[in-house]
Amino acid sequence: MAGRNSAESRRPSMKIKKGDRVIVIAGKDRGREGTVIAVYPDRQRVLVQGVNMIRKNTKVNYQGNRPSKEGGIVTQEGTVHVSNVQLIDPDSKKPAKAGYRAEDDKDGAVKKVRFSRASGKEF
Repeated sequence: MAGRNSAESRRPSMKIKKGDRVIVIAGKDRGREGTVIAVYPDRQRVLVQGVNMIRKNTKVNYQGNRPSKEGGIVTQEGTVHVSNVQLIDPDSKKPAKAGYRAEDDKDGAVKKVRFSRASGKEF
């Protein structure tokens, strides 16, 4: 099919990465802070530690390495849309937008660096 080389085939990118410190800016957990556990760019969602806790029913599974796994209700984190979280500035500890800039490396190569637009410091 011709004409499918634009947004459909391109993998979406996000400015939030695994291990970042973020704050929730919208939803039931607004104001809570946490560390990003996992990132799902194809769905535009992130998994943040201690945020959007859900209760999930699990069956007893007797297969695999640990056959004594218990079933029941488990509480775990649910994903949050990336538009509902914002990076925390390393200096001021307040929400800040992220930007990218090109910097020259020691070897003369150009390196893309993520920085805080509020303070200018790197994340």
